[in-house]
Amino acid sequence: MFVMPDIIKQKLWEILALNTSEPEADWLKSRATASPMDLMTAFVAAPRFLSKKIISVDKDKKWELNAEIPGFSVEGWSLVRLARVWLLTQLDPSDKEEYVKNIETLFDTAEMNELVALYSALPVLSYPDQWLFRATDAVRSNMGFVFDAIALHNPYPERHFSELAWNQLVLKTIFNDKPIHFIEGLENRANEKLAITLSDFAHERWAAGRSVPAQVWRLAGKFMNPTLLADMQHLFDSENVDDRKAAALACNDSSLASANYLLAKYIDLEKSVKSGALTWADLEH
Repeated sequence: MFVMPDIIKQKLWEILALNTSEPEADWLKSRATASPMDLMTAFVAAPRFLSKKIISVDKDKKWELNAEIPGFSVEGWSLVRLARVWLLTQLDPSDKEEYVKNIETLFDTAEMNELVALYSALPVLSYPDQWLFRATDAVRSNMGFVFDAIALHNPYPERHFSELAWNQLVLKTIFNDKPIHFIEGLENRANEKLAITLSDFAHERWAAGRSVPAQVWRLAGKFMNPTLLADMQHLFDSENVDDRKAAALACNDSSLASANYLLAKYIDLEKSVKSGALTWADLEH
């Protein structure tokens, strides 16, 4: 069982306090000791009491929050989204059944922006395993903002998803042309099945005359096999400079001798990779 520590509530409040007017802060503070029903009502009503601005977060506050929950970020959030997540942290988790029921009620009745806040809050909710079905269900969502809330800058999937669910999240991110480097734990959760599926996906795209985002090949290097090696040759032969860079980086990530031999044919790229002048960060658009 995990119950969220008070320090996280405090860190979220400090960011809220820097982004709210006095009346807004007073309204939020008055909810802190409210009943669960009043908290849930405030969660829904928040846009009526708070401005619709995007919050600003300084480096120190980002670092402090990340120190408590690695990978958790509120950067780019609206004030309403942050306030809703903070309001959820005010729910008393001591009665597990009641706590779960209240949050499930919010999920069941939520409109899109409320869902975004709920999925954003998963890393700070108590009893994280309780929300696994909800989280994997969000991966199938056709609402882009809802998908982004679970897939991007959210440490929950890395910690709790099965390999199958994780691979579905990564592949849908690629399929939707979203930046995979915003997925927390991308390198940690890389696996052979995902690399093989990625190769199949690339072949389908190439057969249809479409491209594959170059940086997705960062998922392939550690699992290089003859099929993936042929994919690297295809990338080296591409007119797209990012494809060639991706092939060089993936071959460099591999312990396969044949991948190193292939890289050695492309002297300038090999030199850039070996010297550290070229990294996967260069392909993060």
